[in-house]
Amino acid sequence: MVHPNPMVGCVLVREGEVVGEGHHAVFGGPHAEIVALEAAADGARGATAYVSLEPCNHHGKTPPCTEALLRVGVRRVVFGAREPGPEAGGGADALRRAGVTVDGPAWSGRVARAENPAFFHTAAHASPFVALKLAVSLDARISAAPGRRTRVSGPDAEREAHRLRTGFDGLMVGAGTVRADDPRLTVRAAPPGRTPPHRILLVPDAGVPEGAAALQDAGSVPLHVFIGPGADRTAVARLERAGAHVHEVAAAPWGLDLRGVLSRCWDVGIRSILCEGGARLAASLLREALARRLYLFVAPVTFGGQGVPAFPDDADSLGWDRYELVLPPEAHGRDTLIVLDRDDVPEGDDGWEGDEAWEGDARADDEARAGAPGSDGDDARPQPPGDG
Repeated sequence: MVHPNPMVGCVLVREGEVVGEGHHAVFGGPHAEIVALEAAADGARGATAYVSLEPCNHHGKTPPCTEALLRVGVRRVVFGAREPGPEAGGGADALRRAGVTVDGPAWSGRVARAENPAFFHTAAHASPFVALKLAVSLDARISAAPGRRTRVSGPDAEREAHRLRTGFDGLMVGAGTVRADDPRLTVRAAPPGRTPPHRILLVPDAGVPEGAAALQDAGSVPLHVFIGPGADRTAVARLERAGAHVHEVAAAPWGLDLRGVLSRCWDVGIRSILCEGGARLAASLLREALARRLYLFVAPVTFGGQGVPAFPDDADSLGWDRYELVLPPEAHGRDTLIVLDRDDVPEGDDGWEGDEAWEGDARADDEARAGAPGSDGDDARPQPPGDG
């Protein structure tokens, strides 16, 4: 519910005892430091604040957290990640100038990006953060046969997938998935987020079936259909009458120019996208190094040689050595969720300043990382980027 803000948690410790804790729970609501300070009351004076993100130093929807920390007399601040935004940044320096001991960043840039990937990506790039979600069998198939709608994962995994949807601005699928699965691309199996995600369909020929589920509520939940130069104009007109926003982009060997698609999404305010297939679109995103995160739900089933492969025959060229496990594998019913991040951004070349982690005492690092609610301490599930 904080999207597009980052998830942030704060713990206040005085004389070895936790006196207050809090996390940023609602977009536009109090930041983590304010919630923790209110919980601590008089106990905050002389305390150390462990916060997952550098305290903000600007007037936005809420006043600067630096002013609140100074007002109550916090003596030390340890922060995990440096604030990347030029407007909100500078909190650490402001606190130091006021006489507060400040240590941080305690995390490296890579660790910080794993916690709030979309937030840090969009601070450095004028392009949406893209994650790819696939449900795959043990033999790496996404369906039992071409064109056949197949339930791969179970209901627990479906609920988690819907929870992940709430943290993205847009949900994307390709033409094959539109025709085979007829997805609605809405959040139904989890509490809804603050705003419904935009639905994004990549259908080069504009051939979205007339009765497609995504068209039924196109007037109330934004629907964007990307087409190629040769799309049927009658089909385009039908989509527009249904309430869809139709965008023409250049063609590419694998369908549509994906960078053009992402550029247009950025122009209309979509900052993060969860792609849910199919195999051809997934391979294109991987081949062009556009998918920064992978959510892989692995189900204990097999489909054999007739199944649709999750990855193409040249999968060894997709740069798997660039992906690293960022969270422990997690069970959802009988299925296992694996979360990988593409890590080919040179340190110091991604908008991250001072990428070397602060080499403070290990206890401070552990408390800042594990004790901050909303950061990972009270909810260790894989988090949607920028949401809680």
